[in-house]
Amino acid sequence: MEMQIPLLVLVFVSMVVPNLVIGDLTPNFYQSSCPQAESIILGVVRTRFTTDPSITPALLRMHFHDCFVNGCDASILIDSTKQNSSEKDAGPNQTVRGYDLIDTIKNALEKACPSTVSCADIITVATRDAVALAGGPNYTIPTGRRDGVVSNADDVNLPGPSITVAQAFQLFKGKGLTSISDMVTLLGAHTVGVAHCSFFQDRLSNFQGTGAPDSSMDPALVANFTRICSSSANADPSVNLDQSTGFVFDNAFYRQLLLKRGVLEIDQGLALDRSSGGIVSGFARDSDGFKQSFGNAMVKLGNVQVLEGNAGQIRKNCRVFNG
Repeated sequence: MEMQIPLLVLVFVSMVVPNLVIGDLTPNFYQSSCPQAESIILGVVRTRFTTDPSITPALLRMHFHDCFVNGCDASILIDSTKQNSSEKDAGPNQTVRGYDLIDTIKNALEKACPSTVSCADIITVATRDAVALAGGPNYTIPTGRRDGVVSNADDVNLPGPSITVAQAFQLFKGKGLTSISDMVTLLGAHTVGVAHCSFFQDRLSNFQGTGAPDSSMDPALVANFTRICSSSANADPSVNLDQSTGFVFDNAFYRQLLLKRGVLEIDQGLALDRSSGGIVSGFARDSDGFKQSFGNAMVKLGNVQVLEGNAGQIRKNCRVFNG
């Protein structure tokens, strides 16, 4: 994620998603118990974003990886011990970052409202704020999540970059995200951030054993990435997932898919598959429509297998379970 970041034009698109009361989750859950909670979170995220805009894709990845493994319960934040290898140390999560930001937020909240705001809500709200700061939607989200008490590396099973659209959709449906539009929308998070060459190297020279590059990738992009990925200066270089506005949250990602400039195989597949191609074309034409859909889909993602009521706990330290 560390690279030169272009200057950002910040555009806030406010929206209110209907039907936001879900079980015990509701907007402004902390209005009485910790009224400054969301402003504290925003303040810390804004400070970090000012010097490191790549925190937006970092938090999006953390949020996705957390919610896809036993639900949005902040189990990804738990440190491993001698007795247990946690989700954080599973292969797909070893490049997840932003844990220090979550720690900073939690410390500030514990000073203001001890043992009140969950780590799961911190991830969810911080991700929303980082998306808005990058020019994305400032969507309304329900809060009231509780923190999980289990975190095992063996439970981590996340979609890989070479998965097909059909395979990916089955995984999304397994998490209750049953609309193909939700999946196409959430993968639009790839409009920010980077991918390391190891995630798409096979597309450049010997795609699926053909001895040739992936024909669904623009030849000029193949040539450029081949040069970057063969650099001896870095063992595993990275490239922007969005080639034009790599750290601005916009719909350029979808426009590039129509030009065969998707970096990951799953991303390019969205434009080629009959079930998702029309959605890609629609988002490529309609930036506001994409942002509205993204806000709606992120609310759904944030509600996957949540703990609420008296379930789980409110961790005092996001890295360890309460004693």
